[in-house]
Amino acid sequence: MRRPVARSLAVLAAGAAVVSVGAAAPPTPHERPAPHTPKVPVAVGHGGAVSSVDADASAAGIEILKKGGNAVDAAVATAAALGVTEPYSAGIGGGGYFVYYDARSRTVHTLDGRETAPLTADSGLFLENGAPIPFAEAVSSGLAVGTPGTPATWQRALATWGERGLGTVLKPAERLARDGFTVDETFRAQTAANETRFRHFPDTAELFLPGGELPVVGSTFKNPDLARTYRELRREGVDALYRGDIGRDVVTTVNKPPVDPDSGWNARPGELSARDLAGYRTKSQPPTRTSYRGLDVYSMAPSSSGGTTVGEALNILERTDLSEASDVRYLHRFIEASRIAFADRGRWVGDPAFEDVPTRELLSQRFADSRACLIEDDAVLSSPLAPGDPRDPRPCASGGEAAPTTYEGDSTTHLTTADRWGNVVSYTLTIEQTGGSGITVPGRGFLLNNELTDFSFAPANPAVHDPNLPGPGKRPRSSMSPTIVLDRYDRPVVALGSPGGSTIITTVLGTLTGFLDRGLPLVDAIAAPRASQRNTARTDLEPGLYDSGLRQDLEAVGHSFRENPEIGAATAVQRLPGGAWLAAAETVRRGGGSAMVVRPAR
Repeated sequence: MRRPVARSLAVLAAGAAVVSVGAAAPPTPHERPAPHTPKVPVAVGHGGAVSSVDADASAAGIEILKKGGNAVDAAVATAAALGVTEPYSAGIGGGGYFVYYDARSRTVHTLDGRETAPLTADSGLFLENGAPIPFAEAVSSGLAVGTPGTPATWQRALATWGERGLGTVLKPAERLARDGFTVDETFRAQTAANETRFRHFPDTAELFLPGGELPVVGSTFKNPDLARTYRELRREGVDALYRGDIGRDVVTTVNKPPVDPDSGWNARPGELSARDLAGYRTKSQPPTRTSYRGLDVYSMAPSSSGGTTVGEALNILERTDLSEASDVRYLHRFIEASRIAFADRGRWVGDPAFEDVPTRELLSQRFADSRACLIEDDAVLSSPLAPGDPRDPRPCASGGEAAPTTYEGDSTTHLTTADRWGNVVSYTLTIEQTGGSGITVPGRGFLLNNELTDFSFAPANPAVHDPNLPGPGKRPRSSMSPTIVLDRYDRPVVALGSPGGSTIITTVLGTLTGFLDRGLPLVDAIAAPRASQRNTARTDLEPGLYDSGLRQDLEAVGHSFRENPEIGAATAVQRLPGGAWLAAAETVRRGGGSAMVVRPAR
């Protein structure tokens, strides 16, 4: 996609220029803007690197690296800062997945910090009178809130691999919450998109709709409640949430959502308990591992489906020389491999504490080959496609009924860090959809997740076992795909990830194949227009592809498309010779990302 990608990047860059000019609405007279850190999508240098969607958050990670912290310390500092500047995507009210490369042992480790259902939950969690609750109603309710895993993830990562403690790495985020950040067009737009439901909850409206109005672009947004919450976590540790006052406030809020009685909103209560919080644990588990083009691709094992689904798609593509394929053949093969991998994901992947997930078999080359033979260059597979059986792979065979892909919120955020010792972190964290549940914990300054809506409300296909139904203490299936790629000497090549719900998987897959197979520079592989097929009748295309001649060529083969204005928002780091790092982020999506290094190269 060399020439089409270049054309699309030119269009996207022009669009970014228009947005930046139009976004400079002046602050009101009584508001003094916070110092503004400019966004740069690519940076090269030594001493370590940080890439995130936000400049203030990336700067927090760089601050910790400059003070002697390592990649883990910088990742937690960046994540905490994103809880301030990206509160609709992440924060201590949510969860995520943490992938760490240890340079000394040249090994990859992971932490599953996914939210869990209350111990009272069962498969009928989202059913009323035998029928599923409307999704839009479930989202903004206490019923949707899972036990947060983010604070526990931070504590476990720092205690296991970090050089600094929570009391140190939360300081930049606490300062940012206290002093404020500059509102940009993305923050205002996300607030506007949630304005109606934010007004259902007085504490949320008071925080994010100051004076009853949308925040003004260019004004300073402060969150003193969150600053105090971070200070409490710094002093008391994460037990302040899992066994202390913060936790008691969370439980009260979930079980009796503070809704405006005049709104008419039915904010269904949850059943979260102090026992749920006190019993929460992150899971340390082996990563998934896939061999691709002589490299080893490591990612998250279930409860996330990211590692198995990206890995299976890569295995399917292994037999095709994508570096020499035409643009049409590359995209066709990419789309079909994604379709097949999602078909198998829907049938087999859930929380392994509750489901028998054949992780090893899903990632076997033998199974991938048995599925790859379904792909023909002059025809398109129909969706929803039935799954194969990884335990008994037979060439071109599908087993049982198809399980359509269920909806996942498209928010979330991703960050990537590296340090001067060569350690790397790829970390995806979330509160589910943009704005999470919409419920702010009173006096605490953070939104609660609506992560339990990632469960299937009812079996997608009654004839097929659904591994993603709710259960007591169960983790809902995720698509988060924090990924680290190593060379044959077990040294990092690239680390990356993205937000975007189920499109996370195709975003990571597309960025990897663009970088590894198509020879695109990392920042261009991130910026390239995206396609996302998730075992549905139509494939999502961003405008750069939808408006190109490639769409007509693919439609001639039999593909069907719908336009999606924006898919994902990736960040990445790349190891360069001589101990240097390249950090890369989005050029345009979500207002552009922020790549920084400790000591920039000239």
